[in-house]
Amino acid sequence: MFTGLRYAPYDPALRFEVRVDPDVAPLRIDVTTGTDGVVPFDRIGRVRLPLGDLDVWWLGSYGGGLFLPLRDGSSGRRSYGGGRYVIDTVKGADLGGDPRRDLVVDLNFAYNPSCAYDPAWACPLAPPGNRLDTELHAGELASASTGASATEFLPDEEKSAPE
Repeated sequence: MFTGLRYAPYDPALRFEVRVDPDVAPLRIDVTTGTDGVVPFDRIGRVRLPLGDLDVWWLGSYGGGLFLPLRDGSSGRRSYGGGRYVIDTVKGADLGGDPRRDLVVDLNFAYNPSCAYDPAWACPLAPPGNRLDTELHAGELASASTGASATEFLPDEEKSAPE
């Protein structure tokens, strides 16, 4: 039974307007999916956030567009284990900017990929250049709907609290 989604409170300190640095080595990742065949992603740049650097990708099939996945220190505990998406313009998840200049990267809008809710979906997950060691309490959090027990994703202090 669907019980709704959990989100962290909005934190304005996690919203950034950042330049896309195009000075990155070319890299293509081909993601095999069950429904769309092979979906190519090309690294087109990198954004430098105070929390760490993240690669920016171009989706080279169906709708095309920018893609910025993220896996952080909360992945698998307080957020979906495979990571979340911050920008995915083909799905309309985009707060503005132009990759030739700058982007709005608001980690408060990080959301779980479709595969978090249904194993029939094959989702591209965050490659090594899209991982942060920092644990973010931002955006969509894990819940029973993402296939794990709700208590598994509670902050440690809440796990031991009497009910």
